Amino acid sequence: MTRSAGAPMRDMKTVVSALAAHATRASEKLRQHGLVAGTMTVFFHTSRFSAGKPQHVASRTVKLTPMTSDARDLVRAVRACVEASWPQQGGPYAFAKSGVMLDDLVPEAERPRTLFDMADEGRGRSPAVMAALDAVNARFGKKTMVLGAEGTKRAWAMRAEHRSPRYTTRISDLPVVR
Repeated sequence: MTRSAGAPMRDMKTVVSALAAHATRASEKLRQHGLVAGTMTVFFHTSRFSAGKPQHVASRTVKLTPMTSDARDLVRAVRACVEASWPQQGGPYAFAKSGVMLDDLVPEAERPRTLFDMADEGRGRSPAVMAALDAVNARFGKKTMVLGAEGTKRAWAMRAEHRSPRYTTRISDLPVVR
């Protein structure tokens, strides 16, 4: 999942919030297809078209042990990746794009088991929590219930004021003849 930001992301909290939203959406897709991921790559960068402004590109890849489709695990990995790749000198960076990529996808029934699987069961890593989150969002609409890491204000959300109508995918966008 990757998106360009609607407004520049200037602090770590905003970048983590955007990446947490991407990771949560990716985890929903994993669960829909019955898959788990073994590796996640997190990236964020400034706009290469902003000539004369400070540039920064960051990318980190982390191995997910055990393999997972749990949004909480992915968001924890996102936070660790951002903290590890945040520019040390600070600077007036205006990040324009962020995303997560999941690799090593396998069906959940075929994933290799580890000793950490039993430890996660003891910590309350129940798949029922993610199933409940998916059920609420399916019934009441996308992003009705989100993880706290996504935040409540989405300053980074894409702007869509001038988007064309989506006649082929949204019944609400079809013209009405009266």
